Amino acid sequence: MLNTLWLFFFLIAAVSGFYQWLVGGNSEIFAQMVRSLFDMAALSVQLMLLLFGTLTLWLGFLKIAEKAGLIDTLARWLGPLFSRLMPGVPAGHPALGLITLNFAANGLGLDNAATPIGLRAMKSLQTLNPHPDTATNAQILFLVLNASSLTLIPISIFMYRAQQGAPDPTMVFLPILLATTASSLAGLLSVALVQRLRLFDPVLMLWFGVFALILGSFMALLATLGAAAIQSLSSLMGNLTLLSIIWLFLLLGWRRKIPLYETFVEGAKEGFGVARDLLPYLVAMLCAVGVLRSSGALDLVLDMIRWLVNLSGLDTRFIDALPTALVKPFSAGAARALLIETMQHHGVDSFPALLGATVQGSTETTFYVLAVYFGAVGIQRARHAVSCALIADLAGVLASIAVCYWFFG
Repeated sequence: MLNTLWLFFFLIAAVSGFYQWLVGGNSEIFAQMVRSLFDMAALSVQLMLLLFGTLTLWLGFLKIAEKAGLIDTLARWLGPLFSRLMPGVPAGHPALGLITLNFAANGLGLDNAATPIGLRAMKSLQTLNPHPDTATNAQILFLVLNASSLTLIPISIFMYRAQQGAPDPTMVFLPILLATTASSLAGLLSVALVQRLRLFDPVLMLWFGVFALILGSFMALLATLGAAAIQSLSSLMGNLTLLSIIWLFLLLGWRRKIPLYETFVEGAKEGFGVARDLLPYLVAMLCAVGVLRSSGALDLVLDMIRWLVNLSGLDTRFIDALPTALVKPFSAGAARALLIETMQHHGVDSFPALLGATVQGSTETTFYVLAVYFGAVGIQRARHAVSCALIADLAGVLASIAVCYWFFG
């Protein structure tokens, strides 16, 4: 899928380039396309410098949390919840701790750190699978929740906005939080309906009730605030939450008498390796997207969609963020490249860039997750995993558009 998508970008760019030259009379089009290749290659290296620091920082702190027993504690706390959502997984099974760690890494926005942990969790769930070539209910729920983007602290989004010069990188914190809540709930409910989970179980009702009360109260508070106050609150909560998590990890590690510095360095080394391995993929996708944009093909498609939306009388500002939304189910790298390109083309704090960042933080690479997670354990029959994951993606995109019009419209 990724090979086809990457080739498709270059082929469409070639067709558009020849059209611009032969029909449009633009003799500079190929020079523009070549310049975009070199510009995007240089931009990839600049992004990698920031990625090195960010991933090493957060994997270092996450290692402290892991050795301090925070993950095991969360697994115990979430045991009653998981035992009802995943009745096929025995209480205390190692998969529960790995699932919790995976969700924690996703929640912190460490997508690339979450993937190896998620693979370990999927392999652990596979030990309970009576039919190794067919996904179990627990495996499907785990995959769909991963595909719904459980991002609570979108570190990578903050990083990209900071790299592009945003005065306040955390301004999209609350929009992403609300949109990813919608996508995760849609994914969970779709799986629950198919698998006939007992959602009215007292324990589940208690969990959902507390969550709904907190979210409802929060939404009611936001409804009383103006646009400027909402953006200020988003910035405050984003920064304070980030620092609070770091303080919590350090205090827990100190209490458990863990060598904080050595443990941090151990985890940071893992982050260095993850960031280093990302560079070739980043260069490949950014260059493909750069050529596509410079050829005029992307603008042509968006203009056609904009024309259709204009006929319906709707606001068209969301259209410039659609490339990120359309590509995200297939490739995180391509969506990341399109987001960065949107920031550069329209401005880091423009409406399309803010919406693109929200979509990037509240949706996931469904087909990539499906291929990697199920492929790692040899599953060939995904059953209802794809349809439920795509429902979560659609909910995330629609929620992102609605929330961004509320916050920034």
